[in-house]
Amino acid sequence: MSAPQDRGEDLVDVLIHDHREIEELFGELQTGDPGAEERRRIADEVVAELVRHSVVEEQYLYPTLRRVLPEGDRIADHEIQDHSEAEVDMKRLERLEATDPDFEFVLSRLMAAMRQHFLEEEVEVFPRLRMATDPDELRELADRAQQAKKFAPTRPHPAVPANQPVSRLLYPALGLVDRIRDALRRA
Repeated sequence: MSAPQDRGEDLVDVLIHDHREIEELFGELQTGDPGAEERRRIADEVVAELVRHSVVEEQYLYPTLRRVLPEGDRIADHEIQDHSEAEVDMKRLERLEATDPDFEFVLSRLMAAMRQHFLEEEVEVFPRLRMATDPDELRELADRAQQAKKFAPTRPHPAVPANQPVSRLLYPALGLVDRIRDALRRA
C-alpha cells in the first residue's frame, strides 16, 4: 500500500491510512498465537503507531475542526479526551510483561477504545471536515502530517497537555528521546 502523500491525498486519507495500518496490527495480535516476545513487539509497534497518529491529529486535525466546524471545539475536546484515556492504557501496557494477565485486559480495552474512536472519526467527523474545508488545505495538511510523523514521539506521554501550543514544541524532542530509547531497547 503506497503512502497517502504519494497519491496526492488529503489529511483524511492520511488518517484513515493510519487507522488501517493500526487495525492490521490489532489483527496480528488477535489471530494466531504469537509467543510472548512477539506479542510484546507487536504491542510496542501498536503503541508507537497510535502515538504518532495521535500527535498528527492533535497538531493538524483538531485545530482545523475547531476552526471550520461550528461545534468543532466540542468535537476536538471529545477526541482529545479519547486520546488521554488511551494514553493511560498505552503507558500501562508499556510497563506490563506480555505474560502478565493484565496485559491482555489492558490491550483488549485499548483496542476496543481505539476501534470506537476510529469509527466515530470515519463516520461522523471526517465527512463533515471534508465538506467544511478547502480540498487544497486538506492536501497541504496531509503533507505536514506526514512530515510530523517522522519526528513524533513513539511512546505515550500522558503528562504533556495535548491541546497546548507548547506541546508542538515538545513533540520533536520527545520523539528523538523515544527513538533513542527504542534503539537501545532493541540492542
